[in-house]
Amino acid sequence: MSDSPLIDSLVAAVEARPDDLPLRLHLAELLVGAGRGSEAVGHAAQVLAREPGNAAARRLMTVALGGPGAAGEEPPGGDVAVGGADVAYESSEKPPTQGDGIDWAAMEEDLGDIVPPRFARADDEAEPVRGHGDRVFDVERANITLSDVGGMEEVKKRLEIAFLAPLRNPKLRTLFGKSLRGGLLLYGPPGCGKTFLARAVAGEMGAAFLSLSITDVLNMWVGSSERNLHDLFQSARSHAPCVLFLDEIDALGHKRSQLNSSSMRTVVNQLLTELDGVDGNNDGVFVLAATNAPWDIDSALRRPGRLDRTVLVLPPDKPARAAILQYHLRDRPVAGIDLGRVADATEHYSGADLAHVCETAAEFAMRDSIATGEIRMISQQDMLAAARDVRPSTDGWFATARNVAMFANESGEYDDLAAYLKKRKIR
Repeated sequence: MSDSPLIDSLVAAVEARPDDLPLRLHLAELLVGAGRGSEAVGHAAQVLAREPGNAAARRLMTVALGGPGAAGEEPPGGDVAVGGADVAYESSEKPPTQGDGIDWAAMEEDLGDIVPPRFARADDEAEPVRGHGDRVFDVERANITLSDVGGMEEVKKRLEIAFLAPLRNPKLRTLFGKSLRGGLLLYGPPGCGKTFLARAVAGEMGAAFLSLSITDVLNMWVGSSERNLHDLFQSARSHAPCVLFLDEIDALGHKRSQLNSSSMRTVVNQLLTELDGVDGNNDGVFVLAATNAPWDIDSALRRPGRLDRTVLVLPPDKPARAAILQYHLRDRPVAGIDLGRVADATEHYSGADLAHVCETAAEFAMRDSIATGEIRMISQQDMLAAARDVRPSTDGWFATARNVAMFANESGEYDDLAAYLKKRKIR
């Protein structure tokens, strides 16, 4: 409560009728007269957001910010009328001239949620999203879709059911009560394209893409990590529809029972709160998380309503391997490459392994060119020799995953992994 019953009554009236602009403007005039200019600015800005040409609101905003009562007009000592209210200046004080001493950047920062920016960005210019303090989060527009992902048909089907079909069919979504909220966990060996898939989903949706990693969140100061996490989710909510990609989720959401640090336990708690949308509406925020170690993730993160759906991202199949090899050879001098044969020779290789095969083959050809003094193309023999030289990095991951699938799969959450291991006869 303030010392003015009239202002208190008008505040209550404006809260009850927020679209009554004359009433809001009258309240702002009384706030200026009472020396409460910072509060008046917010109300004047609300009027200008709806009626940009409202002259009274413009004059009132100028006075509330410490400028003259009218543009280009220096008010003398005494009273200046603004939209019917009398605002007193001390005769011994000269109010600042319009535009002098006003920090417009700071003003835009303070009022950014109620008035539009002074200058618009170009259509192709990415808009940085400011979080707490000076943090800037890059909200991207993905330029790839699932058609750019070679193979992985089962993964695409799961993504279609989980995210894409409800978005494309709003009437069916309403009929079946399907929310636009959702969380999906991508897991599998490292280097198999989980991040690429997340970008492709965002591109398929035409949604914004915001990637979060452990370095974006963790901070040495108490409370800062939780605040960073909240700011990132708020950025995603403000750009909905948005795909929020949580990379290495096991680092942020590790099992609390295994954490010795109380600060890390509070980070996990904050992540759970954000996924639930307790402090904000998560509709239109599609949470995709990726991990190489799903068995290390706190079980509360995988509860229904959070990261409740799981997709196993396996090493690329033959069509995907051929597409990946072709991509990494596109700018290199090649001749007579049989992608099908090379793809057959690189079964169980990850996408990163295949990139290394192409790099190794290029090294072989370059070494010979230097030794002979005659430049030659990368050949089929180079590619097959590189495939023999580079071993698949996924074998170590599957050795660990085998123990989990055999001895820690009581809930059946790793049935798809167990089926793949059985198919590969990894016992």
